[in-house]
Amino acid sequence: MAFATIIMENKRTKEIRQVPVGFSWTHLFFGFLVPLFRGDWKYAIIFIGISFFTISLYTFVTAFFYNKLYAQELIGKGYKIKNYNGANKLLINAKLGVY
Repeated sequence: MAFATIIMENKRTKEIRQVPVGFSWTHLFFGFLVPLFRGDWKYAIIFIGISFFTISLYTFVTAFFYNKLYAQELIGKGYKIKNYNGANKLLINAKLGVY
């Protein structure tokens, strides 16, 4: 779990996603299963490949930035931040590159 979550909505499809921000504890403990459950096929395949070579030690590094990658992928697919849920708006926008 991350310290904060934001709500993102795809304006075209009206699909809503809850996106954690910060360190990914779930990715640390469950590795490539997290992108699989979130439907993030690109990173699921990448992390499955990396896990064979690093014996799943990659999770110690990628847990620091996977949530950011996931949020940026959603932004690339047309999602916009709908609600910050009390998170620092300026900090979130700066980290995700949204202005």
